Amino acid sequence: MQAEHVVMLLVAALAAGWVDAVVGGGGLIQLPALMAATTGQPVAAALATNKLASIAGTSSAAYTYLRRAKPDVRIAGPAGLLAVCSAAAGAGCAAVISSEVLRPVIMVVLLGVAALVVLRPDLGRTSRLVLRTPRRTAAAILVPGVLIAFYDGLVGPGTGTFLVMAFTILLGVDFVHASANSKIINASTNLGGLIVFALQGYVLWTLGLAMAVCNIAGAQLGARMAVDRGAGFVRAVLLCVVGALVVKLGHDQFG
Repeated sequence: MQAEHVVMLLVAALAAGWVDAVVGGGGLIQLPALMAATTGQPVAAALATNKLASIAGTSSAAYTYLRRAKPDVRIAGPAGLLAVCSAAAGAGCAAVISSEVLRPVIMVVLLGVAALVVLRPDLGRTSRLVLRTPRRTAAAILVPGVLIAFYDGLVGPGTGTFLVMAFTILLGVDFVHASANSKIINASTNLGGLIVFALQGYVLWTLGLAMAVCNIAGAQLGARMAVDRGAGFVRAVLLCVVGALVVKLGHDQFG
């Protein structure tokens, strides 16, 4: 690999770590860069190496949020354990389910997320009191830990955004604390996918570990900015990421 490609990937990993730590969606930056730089390798090699770099950044961000924003580990802990298995199952199914079938559905869901955030400007700005019934608690564990985690292993784009919205709606927390919870799940989904890809021999370990260092640096900066600047900052980044995701998926589908 040429030196300029390596530099491009390291810069992409730094930026992706920042975006992932704030609200998710770093794969928008990191994965296309990997696919462009690893031409001639199987697509799975780019996906696998992306997981290796991302798990370092999300784990680092999760640790920072754990210290500074106090995620709800009673919810995120069990959901994270489920997410490892669910993401692994999704990665195992990736070869038999066409992403082209799923893209239009994902685009509609993302547009719905954007509309909800725009039409309800108070959503996620502050925590609101919700009754923690057994049904709500179960939903807050199963939706991120099973449904969204399976999706991350299967396709991936928008996982962090879906996790933030799920925790905001189901638990009534603000965007900062929803992002804190989501990092635990995202680290788990990356682990599940990485295990499957590693067993299949697709991970480019040297490149992935170098990118992981840059991803950690970006993640630390992003997590600290999210905690310091608050829910309004996270909301603005979320809308930008959702818009970019819709454009990217639309281009992949119709371009």
